[in-house]
Amino acid sequence: MYIVSPSITPEVYAVAPGFRALSISVQAAPVLNPQVGELALKEACKAVLAGDPEWTESHLAAWAEAFKAFGAKPKRTPCSADALRKRVLRDGDMPTLDPVVDLYNAVSLQYAVPVGGENIATYQGSPRLMMAKGTEPFDTLKDGEPAVEYPPPGEVIWCDDAGITCRRWNWRQGIRTRLGVEAQQMWFILESLPQMPLEKLHEAGKMLTDGLEKMMPGLQFDVVLIEEQRT
Repeated sequence: MYIVSPSITPEVYAVAPGFRALSISVQAAPVLNPQVGELALKEACKAVLAGDPEWTESHLAAWAEAFKAFGAKPKRTPCSADALRKRVLRDGDMPTLDPVVDLYNAVSLQYAVPVGGENIATYQGSPRLMMAKGTEPFDTLKDGEPAVEYPPPGEVIWCDDAGITCRRWNWRQGIRTRLGVEAQQMWFILESLPQMPLEKLHEAGKMLTDGLEKMMPGLQFDVVLIEEQRT
């Protein structure tokens, strides 16, 4: 199986000291139990409405500060975990989208952690988390039509050799690398700050891999913890 090796520039750690992430590479297998994602999503929505987990407020507040540090406005463009939770608190639940997407959204809601899912077969080169120069293209939709945007210099972005894959760190995913249940090579990134206990980050990763194994028995996966390398 293909193991994804994402890179993170030192400037990102300066914006969010203590940032760490789980990188999970998956070689998919036939989907035998697609309902796993929907069931997990329902349970996660219940957990959000019950006020779980206990570190939610401090973790999402830390993400808001990190977004402010690179010039984003978290009330307008919050981190992905915050946006999902606000939607559930407003609507009471969340509609299903795709078995795999439902599952990783469930993990995000259950653990108040941003989770990204990518079809790594569509990548050109390896994922990079970096500060934008302002020249990187981002493929998106505007008024229902395909459009290309460019970030302001200094915005934290995920990208590959072809352009941006996710803007404002984990706020909005691009179209080109979007993940669906049909993908054979999947990559997930679970992103946390120190306000989320490290053991809970690993728990979140296990919820994702356990769910994927139930959904598609026989898959292969690899999990790597990414932290700042201090010398």
